[in-house]
Amino acid sequence: MISLAGRDILHGWGKFVLTGFGLGLLIGVTLTMGGVYRGMVDDARVLLDNSGADLWVVQQDTLGPYAESSSIYDDLWRSVAGMKGVDAVANVTYLTTQIRRGEEDVRAMVVGVEPGVLGGPGQPRYLVAGRHITRSHYEAVVDEASGFRLGDSIGIRRNSYRVVGITRRMVSSGGDPMVFIPLKDAQEAQFLKDNDFILQQRRRTEANPSLNRPGIPGLLESVLASQTGNSTVNALLVRLAPGADPEETAGHIRRWKRHEVYTREQMEEILLGKLIATSSRQIGMFLVILAIVSAAIVAFIIYTLTMGKIREIAVLKLIGTKNRTIVGMILQQALGLGVLGFMIGKISATIWAPIFPKYVLLEGRDSVTGFIAVMIMCVASSVLAIRMALKVDPAEAIGG
Repeated sequence: MISLAGRDILHGWGKFVLTGFGLGLLIGVTLTMGGVYRGMVDDARVLLDNSGADLWVVQQDTLGPYAESSSIYDDLWRSVAGMKGVDAVANVTYLTTQIRRGEEDVRAMVVGVEPGVLGGPGQPRYLVAGRHITRSHYEAVVDEASGFRLGDSIGIRRNSYRVVGITRRMVSSGGDPMVFIPLKDAQEAQFLKDNDFILQQRRRTEANPSLNRPGIPGLLESVLASQTGNSTVNALLVRLAPGADPEETAGHIRRWKRHEVYTREQMEEILLGKLIATSSRQIGMFLVILAIVSAAIVAFIIYTLTMGKIREIAVLKLIGTKNRTIVGMILQQALGLGVLGFMIGKISATIWAPIFPKYVLLEGRDSVTGFIAVMIMCVASSVLAIRMALKVDPAEAIGG
């Protein structure tokens, strides 16, 4: 009966191949959607790995610095550095914005780090070209996905930066390439107001009678200084000494410094459970829809192929062919269609995954799971055609 199923496929090979190609594209899209989700999860974990931190100290009652905005004073590191179990600390700022590359804009996460602190928390890793930041101003290290090259000029806010280093797989949780610049420049870019805003705010402050009373000397100057200063950062990255307990150190910082502190596990839960939760649910819905559409296509094609050989099935019954033989022929055709479709889908997903704007991670276990799901879907989709074939009257072979 394997020969019979094969001969039937060869008889209508054009329709079979075209159907397998269309099904393969659907399967390819399904595998790609799963790869996009895997890529989002990998981006989030890579972000935490590349930070080099064991603890994140952020503003109290916030989920910063990635899921929410956070602002803390940049001198906090001095007191945290002396605590038990702390090996290294570093101030860091994160700003997702549009940066200029010639005449076009590139969306990137601008990261402010202390220059010259190689190997410290928050520093760029996986340098593939150039060098690290060594000067206090106007140098940048960029991820290769940004499209910049060594020596290029980057426009961020009011300043320009020269690319001195290229990294790989340094991205935000959303897949945006990272651009590392000196911390002072990043603080200015994120927190310092423009000249017009400062001028207008000074006029508003001077016009406020409550700030110009003789009994409040120096208050106006202090207010203006707070408006023009840039002594804040988004987070403090803490690397623990070997053997230190993260929960114990985090609790100590919470108690004495009155700041929110997250461990690696807690930060991963924030990124995966809150920041990309909605996107993962959307991808899950797309996967369900694509699976339903693929099953419907397979069911329709197998049913159509079976309807086209009603007389042949009647002849088989007339000469005494058992029902399980007919069922086997239909199942073989359905499974053959599934195998062809999965092969085309896997090849298609592998070809177009690298050109996607977001990182697509195609894992082997997903391919195995997808293949099993396709085979189950093909078997389930052939039930309607099998029921119809089993109801065929052998007398139709004579009456036709």
